[in-house]
Amino acid sequence: MDINIEVNNKTIQAKRDDTILTALQRNGIKIPTLCNIQNFSPTGACRMCVVELEGKENLVPACSYPVSEWMKIKTHSNRVIRARQTIIEMLLANHPDDCLYCSKNGSCELQNLAKELHIDERHLIDKDIKQQIDQSSPSITYDTSKCILCSRCVRICEEVQHVSTIDFCGRGNSSSIKTAMDRGFNLSNCIFCGQCIRVCPTGALHERNQLNEVLEALQDSANTLVAQYDSTAAVSLSESFGIRMAKNISGLLNNALRKIGFDAIFDSGFGADLAIIEHASELQERIEENKPLPLLSSTCPSWVKYVEQWYPDLIPHLSACKSPQLITGSLIKNYWAQQEGINAKNIVSVAITSCTAKKFEIQREEVMQKGGLTDVDIVLTTRELIELLRITGIDIANINEESADTPMNTRSFTGKLIDTGGGLTEGVIRTFAHNLGYSEQDESIIKQLRGLKNHKETTITFNETSYHLGAFSTLEKARSIMAQIQDNTSPYHMVEMMTCVGGCLGGGGQPFNTDLKLIKARLKSLYKPESFDMINTAYQNPIVNELYENYLGDRTTEKYKRMLHTRYKQRNVLL
Repeated sequence: MDINIEVNNKTIQAKRDDTILTALQRNGIKIPTLCNIQNFSPTGACRMCVVELEGKENLVPACSYPVSEWMKIKTHSNRVIRARQTIIEMLLANHPDDCLYCSKNGSCELQNLAKELHIDERHLIDKDIKQQIDQSSPSITYDTSKCILCSRCVRICEEVQHVSTIDFCGRGNSSSIKTAMDRGFNLSNCIFCGQCIRVCPTGALHERNQLNEVLEALQDSANTLVAQYDSTAAVSLSESFGIRMAKNISGLLNNALRKIGFDAIFDSGFGADLAIIEHASELQERIEENKPLPLLSSTCPSWVKYVEQWYPDLIPHLSACKSPQLITGSLIKNYWAQQEGINAKNIVSVAITSCTAKKFEIQREEVMQKGGLTDVDIVLTTRELIELLRITGIDIANINEESADTPMNTRSFTGKLIDTGGGLTEGVIRTFAHNLGYSEQDESIIKQLRGLKNHKETTITFNETSYHLGAFSTLEKARSIMAQIQDNTSPYHMVEMMTCVGGCLGGGGQPFNTDLKLIKARLKSLYKPESFDMINTAYQNPIVNELYENYLGDRTTEKYKRMLHTRYKQRNVLL
């Protein structure tokens, strides 16, 4: 039921279970916040959202204060504005003045609020700013001097991912956010998903930037510089270059990367097709030979690390298949290098992705090739790619589309979807059905795996035998699912797990925007068939089939296993 409240001397409608903040936002009144996260229970910690409420001596936090009928609120009185200005001034007092060099410059919420509230000079100065930068992680950098103790990172890590890598330490002026025993992210239980980076309002958390490594590689003529990119990067770039939101601009990206100086550009979707086929074949093998079920997906490196840390007894359930990024990288340094007559040691392989955990993945000792070569040398997030395009002066909105290079320029429609929550499962169902001799699929079953829900599942039936498959985004349900597997009560034959909202569409390396509407727009763009989506499923990709027949050979060969498969082991970390 709607009720009336008075805001700034005007009557507006609110719902009885609203907070003041949600009621104001619904009526187009903007209230600044720093600690608030959409769809999370409010904490009222930062006090930026305070408003003046008639009958209350003190200002009240709009994010946590419930509405009541005919309450009278002033949202921008002199008293309210001065309170907000004071909060910002106090935060800036012990905040470093390196905005021009900060990774969040231009998208920093603290910076934006200072501008909105007309903070144009310092009134408070804390001379004891202690800068401690944790660069131990291959994926995440943490600058404690820029932390404003908003608790967003703590909450996203604990309440969504259920990892709890970081938490508050100390009290009062000594409060800080640290890992267990303050030993650095590399020794922590962090799974490097980067969701803390996405919600951090300042530059306290950001990815381990590898842009300079790419720029240096571009200057060395002895290098053969090769790039691969996933579908999520191609639909996220448009947001930063004045192109239609969430438009798939892979054709423009191919041209842009060539202009930058890359010698070859490939679509990671080619490796995704191979990953789908391998998962489907492994699922069939496990069912027929009574091997451990359910099969757990292995395309998300954060999820793999999660299993290695907390559920080492369930490592045999993980698919042996490499991620699409590593498969494509392995093919670049072996298959493609052999075709082109290039020494693999001279290839600098760069993967462009929305996932910060893939920076960790390429350093795993299990994926090292003979001679110390790695499948992929450098990983750039979508944000780093945006920086690269700008620093090299590429106007991506005003160039022509080009195709990727052969042979890895062909991928199926399901290969494009593999980075979405449920995309791998959809591809596996189609290929699994084909392997069993069934070509036609009930599209209503497939559609159950689409959309932005964090929990999706479906059941397929062939020859009176049913198979149950689940697809999950974020680790909210991971513990209960793993407990079922340990108790042998799991209903699933396969479980796909992606640690970010919407899969890689909401990855930790995406442009700084946590709006779910934007993630939905990216998802819709990927589901929309493009002119180059002529191949529907992975098993129909002719180049992939040729690769299996003429290069990879039998599944039992050393080359086959080395190119497509890896292994996992228990990880002991500080919890």
